[in-house]
Amino acid sequence: MGICELGPDEGLGERKATLRPKSARLGGVLAVGLALTLGLAACSDGGGTEASPEAGSSSAAAGSTIKLGFMGDLTGANAGIVIPPRNGAKLVIDEYNKTNPAVKVEMVEYDSQADPSKAVALAQQAIKTDKIVGLIGPAFSGESAQVAPVMEEAMIPSISASATNAALSANGWKYWHRVLPSDSVQGPGIGNFMADGVGAKNAFVIDDKSEYGKPLADVVRTTLEGKGVKLTNDSLDPAESDFSSVVNKVVAAKPDAIFFGGYYAAGGVLLKQLRDKGVTAKFLSGDGSLDKGLIDGAGAANAEGALVGCPCYIATPDVTDAKVKAFADAYKAAYSADPAIYAAEGYDAATVFIDAIKAGNTTADKINAFIGTVDFAGVSKQVKFEANGEVAAKDIYIYQVKDGAIGLLGKAAEAKLG
Repeated sequence: MGICELGPDEGLGERKATLRPKSARLGGVLAVGLALTLGLAACSDGGGTEASPEAGSSSAAAGSTIKLGFMGDLTGANAGIVIPPRNGAKLVIDEYNKTNPAVKVEMVEYDSQADPSKAVALAQQAIKTDKIVGLIGPAFSGESAQVAPVMEEAMIPSISASATNAALSANGWKYWHRVLPSDSVQGPGIGNFMADGVGAKNAFVIDDKSEYGKPLADVVRTTLEGKGVKLTNDSLDPAESDFSSVVNKVVAAKPDAIFFGGYYAAGGVLLKQLRDKGVTAKFLSGDGSLDKGLIDGAGAANAEGALVGCPCYIATPDVTDAKVKAFADAYKAAYSADPAIYAAEGYDAATVFIDAIKAGNTTADKINAFIGTVDFAGVSKQVKFEANGEVAAKDIYIYQVKDGAIGLLGKAAEAKLG
């Protein structure tokens, strides 16, 4: 869930990129809308006659507007993970539009509320009615699995700033991308940190049965087993509020470390109930819990010392890197808040699209081809995509709750407990 590469005389949002060459069926009604999706109908007039098949290779006329979508849970229980990348993406687009370019960009928001079926309907709207030429998102893995085939058939590129399920890149999709490492990287990073950084000998791993939480927890389990850590496993239903069955099993197992694969809404409640039962074991979770909602749900005293792994880099207030600091300052000026989880990744994802448009690529097919050529230093990482849509950078970071706030501890391979 980046800022542009700045030269000595360049402002925020401008950078130099190296350019080099790079299913669910929607039915007949979508096929009719497909040509419109890729043609000049992507401009802000929003209507007009049906475009010809060749329209996808046309360029937008000067003075026109094209649309990029942003999809994610903007109002649901875990919206805290999605609003920061939305804000980061909007910051890029607003900066670009302020330069009064020949082709402006409108960001259209789609609030999926993390419901895959709702996300698919929104994707169809984005393609057929709004005629977007690219999508930032979807934010979560479950909705990504359902929306990606729809975007693939329509040949519209997407870049997720926060979906981490490892299986997403194994589908052979050509228009799907993500700007963060997957759970196949996050899981080992957290598991190794639990064993080596925390020194866990007896671990209890819990998942929320979701398309995100369970696969991540499974990778952590495999990693811990490979380290010779004693392991106990269980699952919970995040729709419930009483996790006493799981908590009682944790009490009986007497672990020295606990990992929860799921989102902060359930994670905070789980942590509170564990502490209320006298469980003092180190509590760890993945990126789905990297939000102050974890602290709010558990209570500040209960959350103190909790550890969260994430394939994301959060620009903390004490950052010294000039480029990252410029992003953080601009973000705070725009939203009266410090950047949070995936804000930098949202900025980086939007920057890819804006750079494509700056280079004269205003149709979906040309934008997708451009995405395969990018290689630049973003705020979150070096942004370069592999053939399967995965980002090449693989760093995992560990964050810790201290004095009621979440702070960066360091890269998973290097982080040390204080």
